[in-house]
Amino acid sequence: MQQANLFENLSFCSVCRTPLPTSYEGEICPTCMENQLFNEVKEYIRSNDVTEYQVAEHFKIPQRQVKKWITEGRIEYKEEEQTIAALHCSICGEKIAFGTLCQKCYHAQHDNKAGYAMVKEGEKDKMRFMEDL
Repeated sequence: MQQANLFENLSFCSVCRTPLPTSYEGEICPTCMENQLFNEVKEYIRSNDVTEYQVAEHFKIPQRQVKKWITEGRIEYKEEEQTIAALHCSICGEKIAFGTLCQKCYHAQHDNKAGYAMVKEGEKDKMRFMEDL
């Protein structure tokens, strides 16, 4: 009886060498494909003055994918007037170009890193900011 090699039928991503399922038809894993697409989008934005809609149209990707990258802070608009109307700071509501916080709230939150999760005596299961104590 001949012993089969465990890795005989496996294929690997040509970029990161992650094992791919035997039924997978591509040579690049989905994560590397998204990273390559993001890099192409980033270069396209750098060399062209475009909106999120134009990026989505050019690359034939959903506009929500472009908005996701903006929300994650991976890409942003060059000029303030091009910001997405629906993108606002989750704390103060100020209009922002990317991410979920404006610069002021971001810095305020990071200056008070150890400033929360304190509980007042007699108030079980309640979270308070230290400055409220």
